[in-house]
Amino acid sequence: MPTATFLPGYRKAVVPSGTTILDAARAAGLPMNVVCGGQGKCGKCLVFIKDGTVSFDIEDCRRFFSNNEIASGACLACRATIVGDVRVEVPAESLIQEQKILVEIPGMKEVPLKPAVWKYEVHLTPPSLDDTTPDLARLLEGIEGQEGPPPNRIYAPLEVLCYLPQVLRRSGWHVTATVALVPGGYRLSSVDEGDTTGRLYGAAVDLGTTTIVAYIWSLVDGRILATASNYNRQISCGEDILSRVNFSRRSGLARLQQLAAESINESLKSASDAGGIDLEEIFEVVIAGNTVMTHLLLGIDPSYMIAEPYIPVVRRMLSTAAGRIGIAAHRNAGVYTFPAVSNFIGGDIIADILASGMADRDEVSLMVDIGTNFEAVLGNRDWMLSCAGAAGPALEGGEVLFGMRANPGAIERVRVDAGTLTPSYSTINGIRPRGICGSGLIDLIAELIRACVIDRTGQINLEIDNPRIRRGPYHPEFVVAWKKETSIGKDIVITENDIRNLIMSKAAIHAACMTLLDAAGLAPADIGRICFSGAFGNYLNKENAVTIGLIPEMPPECIENIGNGAITGANIALVDRRRRKELDGLARRITYIELNADPSFMDRYTSSSFLPHTDFALFPHVQQTLEACRARQGVRSWQA
Repeated sequence: MPTATFLPGYRKAVVPSGTTILDAARAAGLPMNVVCGGQGKCGKCLVFIKDGTVSFDIEDCRRFFSNNEIASGACLACRATIVGDVRVEVPAESLIQEQKILVEIPGMKEVPLKPAVWKYEVHLTPPSLDDTTPDLARLLEGIEGQEGPPPNRIYAPLEVLCYLPQVLRRSGWHVTATVALVPGGYRLSSVDEGDTTGRLYGAAVDLGTTTIVAYIWSLVDGRILATASNYNRQISCGEDILSRVNFSRRSGLARLQQLAAESINESLKSASDAGGIDLEEIFEVVIAGNTVMTHLLLGIDPSYMIAEPYIPVVRRMLSTAAGRIGIAAHRNAGVYTFPAVSNFIGGDIIADILASGMADRDEVSLMVDIGTNFEAVLGNRDWMLSCAGAAGPALEGGEVLFGMRANPGAIERVRVDAGTLTPSYSTINGIRPRGICGSGLIDLIAELIRACVIDRTGQINLEIDNPRIRRGPYHPEFVVAWKKETSIGKDIVITENDIRNLIMSKAAIHAACMTLLDAAGLAPADIGRICFSGAFGNYLNKENAVTIGLIPEMPPECIENIGNGAITGANIALVDRRRRKELDGLARRITYIELNADPSFMDRYTSSSFLPHTDFALFPHVQQTLEACRARQGVRSWQA
């Protein structure tokens, strides 16, 4: 079999002939940046063939790379197949970079400290010929004497029983017992020598498809001790959910489970080191993830979720011991996963709902979580409707020529001077621009329509005499940054095709919101609040999101960014056992609407495929703003 050698690190992989360079890179442990999932649409997996035999369509590469790059051996890793031994140079920008991971929780309210695990310090009377009470019974009576649960309600695992007599005698009968509330009663999780009551910790985890975020709490006084984040190592088996499910079907389930646990452990280790605590003293772990991520973590086959009728194995909250799935905590620590509504509305969305507080309010809220896929929930304390769909990769930088994730060098904020058409922008980490991430793309489209550079269909006005507006190799384009300003030696542009892809993405989200409203018999004016969840929503300009028609029109003060709702919800469920107990009931209250089965969804999608919409009456304030912009610039009104 051919050997693929990857430069500059000389990593190697022996793979069958016909393997893509992308798959060979993954086998060599290189995390390639493949926003489109390896479909050849994003152009982000640039590699250079230095020598060897590969097969690829050179004309396909001309869409993304210059003639000089092609002459140097440029190709797409996802589209080039290995025929013989090959040496491949992988530029740094083609690897997954440090991403702007949303860890902080903006404005998180104080949560009552009511954990589901306790420590009891007990001083026991040693046994004698006059008192032959067994060790376990003696300990359980001591726990009850400290206002703990009654002995007949506490289950003692065999593992604890095996070391119990030694610990009791070594400590002089002075021990600390850790007791956890579990379904059906209580579990004796650990018995330690002396007084360890001051060291009781719990962890909340957001298990994302791309990133992991972990918080470690003191369950004694309710302090957040440390946070950490990292990439989900499952990326090496596929960027998206579908790829990973297919990988699991190819005898890869055990590997995906292992990678999920390792990814969580990496964050837990970083956070524990920062907080100066021992991982063995973490006795509760609460994890929020989508339905597929939860199945993979627990080693449950997710295959049937991607084929009709799209059924998960389980939707309820599950619990297991950390040691059973390889989580770096006390081996008897309880690991709890959030329940799901369907295969597409998972535990991360339940956590979002918990974080938003919409289930506790009388007013109607609309919550939207946006990524390559999106989820939307509409409702209040009495009822909730939900849906999910594919927004496409455009909002995360895929299918956009210079689109990228929120990595260093990504343009994240844009303003365009309506007179000169000169953009001003800011980048992540303040370095020279490499591309444009989702929040920057939303800003850019809103600014371009206000400046009359594009019309409501996204078409660029080539009649404007300005060097930033030009005919590109394939599509008309607008120059956001000249090559002398960038770190990639190229003009960073947005093309008419990019804009069209972005309009299609936003149209899917807006159409889904309108479908939920129609199902509830409500109009946009009936919404009291819109909540954005997730990293994308957190960095999104609210006014610009409304201007392009991403969401129904609302005053900016009624639009709220709740940040990483998944980790917020996980934190709440960790420290407040009463809220955790409500989660299964909350999930059962939510009705899921299958958009593909709703005949009106496509009509709404078509109507939403304009800026902001075909029906200006749905966006009266946006209409006024845009008409005022056109009047200032002497451009004919759309109503004329």
